[in-house]
Amino acid sequence: MKPTITIEYCPKCRWMLRAAYMAQELLTTFEDDVYGVTLHPSEISGRYNVRIDGVKIFDRKEEGRFPEIKELKQLVRDKVNPDKDLGHSDKKV
Repeated sequence: MKPTITIEYCPKCRWMLRAAYMAQELLTTFEDDVYGVTLHPSEISGRYNVRIDGVKIFDRKEEGRFPEIKELKQLVRDKVNPDKDLGHSDKKV
């Protein structure tokens, strides 16, 4: 079974467009690797988390910032398809 990515965002903070953009980027990059990306409006103010099958891979409050899309793609890749080449979005060696 392919994993599902969930982006939980604060609707009161107007972060839905950011979440939708990141979901689109992840779906485009990992279309063969994931079941889907779910957007989940949080009931907790200020929340912006990204999870894969319930396991948190990024938390805005813990990091003190939003993820860069390049960073988020790397985090997702490391969990869903570690051998995948991300091209220009890949880590510099």
